[in-house]
Amino acid sequence: VDGDGLPAEFEITGGEVNDCSAAPQLIAKLPIVADKGYDSEFIRDQIVKKGTKAVIPRKCNSTKGNTDMDWGLYRYRHLVENVFARIKQYRTVATRYGRLERNFESMVAMACGYLWLPM
Repeated sequence: VDGDGLPAEFEITGGEVNDCSAAPQLIAKLPIVADKGYDSEFIRDQIVKKGTKAVIPRKCNSTKGNTDMDWGLYRYRHLVENVFARIKQYRTVATRYGRLERNFESMVAMACGYLWLPM
């Protein structure tokens, strides 16, 4: 999601796939502001290698804490959640009636395209 709250890139995975498993494909494409589901040292190292800053709050069981967290930048995380809500307004995306991944990916891409259209 870009700074205007419009989708820029997405990755389709199964419902049982952990966020950390899909993150490396997306890290290679965009700067990262993520939620606690992406909190792992592997992902943080990938982001640093890319040359950007990891804006990811640590999980409650972390021993390192959030002292280096940029909360000013993290407040834009709601833009991502708003995009999820707007995309799920389309019934085929919200319920995933289609069985094939390529069909579902096409519907998500179409929903993202509609978000880019001027209202």
